[in-house]
Amino acid sequence: MDKLRMQSTNGVQENIGKIQSLFPDCVTETIDERTGELVRKVDFEKLQQNLSDVIISGREERYQFTWPDKKKAILLANSPVNAALRPCREESVDFDNTQNLYIEGDNLDVLKCLKETYLHKVKMIYIDPPYNTGNDFVYEDDFAESSAEYLANSGQFDEQGNRLVTNTESNGRFHTDWLNMIYPRLKVARDLLTDDGVIFISIDDNELENLKRVCDEIFGEENRIETIVWKNKYGAGAYTVGFISVHEYILCYSKKKILDITSELDEESQSVYSKRDEKYSIRGGYMTQPLMTNSLGDRPNLMYPIEHNGVVILPRKQWVWSQDRLQTAIDNNEVEFNLQKDGTYSVRSKAYLKDERGKIRRGKPLSLMSGPFNQDGTKEVRRLFDGKSIFDFTKPVSLIQKLLALQINNSPDNDFVVLDFFSGSATTAHAVMQLNAEDGGNRKFIMVQLPELTDEKSEAYKAGYKTICEIGKERIRRAGKKIKEDSPLTTQDLDTGFRVLKLDSTNMEGIYYTPKDISQADIFLLVNNVKSDRTAEDLLFQVMLELGAMLDSKIATEVVAGKTIYNVADGYLVACFDKDVTDEVVTTIAKMHPLYAVLRDTSMANDSTATNFEQLFKTYSPDTVTKIL
Repeated sequence: MDKLRMQSTNGVQENIGKIQSLFPDCVTETIDERTGELVRKVDFEKLQQNLSDVIISGREERYQFTWPDKKKAILLANSPVNAALRPCREESVDFDNTQNLYIEGDNLDVLKCLKETYLHKVKMIYIDPPYNTGNDFVYEDDFAESSAEYLANSGQFDEQGNRLVTNTESNGRFHTDWLNMIYPRLKVARDLLTDDGVIFISIDDNELENLKRVCDEIFGEENRIETIVWKNKYGAGAYTVGFISVHEYILCYSKKKILDITSELDEESQSVYSKRDEKYSIRGGYMTQPLMTNSLGDRPNLMYPIEHNGVVILPRKQWVWSQDRLQTAIDNNEVEFNLQKDGTYSVRSKAYLKDERGKIRRGKPLSLMSGPFNQDGTKEVRRLFDGKSIFDFTKPVSLIQKLLALQINNSPDNDFVVLDFFSGSATTAHAVMQLNAEDGGNRKFIMVQLPELTDEKSEAYKAGYKTICEIGKERIRRAGKKIKEDSPLTTQDLDTGFRVLKLDSTNMEGIYYTPKDISQADIFLLVNNVKSDRTAEDLLFQVMLELGAMLDSKIATEVVAGKTIYNVADGYLVACFDKDVTDEVVTTIAKMHPLYAVLRDTSMANDSTATNFEQLFKTYSPDTVTKIL
């Protein structure tokens, strides 16, 4: 409910509104120097130019894209974060064996936590961010905070358990808030992509142009692959005063220049392969393509005669193929000769739908996609949740599958990491598991979602799902179970599990980061530099990130002299966080020859063990890098 203004109208703002109606390009957003608030302002230089028939001299013109607080958004993208990703075994599925991750928390902070370890390791990113329709939410990144406040508060939520604000057109920062939200997240996400990695971003008309310009700046305009137009709904029966809008967009950018992208042909494209010959049973029919060309640029080596049924055939100008290649195709019955009315022959090659193994050929994907529809996505979720409307307007699984199945630079890679940091109902995770089940792939997913509260009036809340994260995790559980039930013989080894990690403040007490700020009187109270509510596994996962161990790494445990030793990724990292560690434990760790060995500085049982620590590693594993927490 809007508050009463309880004051007279602002004449200046009324006049600016009138100018905006006549010259919308002359009104912009800026920061009020007196109040620090964002307000509308007239660009008088541009207005003057609109009202003049000669060029008005003024500031030097340059091509640029900016908005209020852009510099702070860049700073936010680059600032560090003291945070931890704490494992949650009880909400995970097959925690010890899965390679999939589900992470709860502010996606900007999560991306920063992942950045060092997952640098250049993500092959594909798909996100479906808020579209900024005036009814949805954006993340509230407080630029007014000092650096210290930001680091202290990062990852924390307000009293309602979220960091989201409704972004309405009346708030004066409509585009600004959205740009400040999306910019730092995309900037950090780019660093995670492999050199041949791609990002797909769903969006509609509200922010399409702004998103393009942001992505042009972050990824490079030359790396914009396509703006896919997706017909996303049926549209029948809709009431509107204008057009019935039945489409949105998927922006596609690459980390570096992509040379080629192919996809399996869709049903419409397959239908043109309708001709039949003796190879029909295994090749699925064929279409034909002309082998004569009138293209410019004479190629004497392509101007040769061929013979068919005793008739010498000459090209109209030249052949498409070399003589050897064409003759081989003729010998293999892969060329079609059609006698024309004028007595000449049309010569065309046969392009089969399938190869000799029966695999459907690939082609260039189209920039226009008709379906699947959003209604299909909603139905998929309802079927999984016993007919309940738990999450509406979710993307269809088959849409994400099409993107996942794209082949980049002719690499048939189906073993890579997929990241979705606006995961919502976890459609991307569902699509990864479904496609792996169909083609035997080993794609891994990382889902990131803020634990945004569900509406208390919603069917989801009434069904017991208090946050979107609870919906996403349950969907993955149900989808994985159904995929295995539908194909029990081929999905025995399919990974349908996921490790749940939750963003929280760092595991370490303040003394760990700023010991100089701790008074002498407090030192005795803070001898333990680890927070009292944190477990050894909490510490392990923070150490894993810092030392470059993937969060899906295998973790083996061994108990020696009553102390738990963690072995990550078969000796990449070995750690023990228990107290009173003896020479026996240290020796056991050293004999495992890890790349990294980590213990707490308060772990040693006595001065003798502390003294012997380095010598034991020099004796048994001199190449191990030892670290103290």
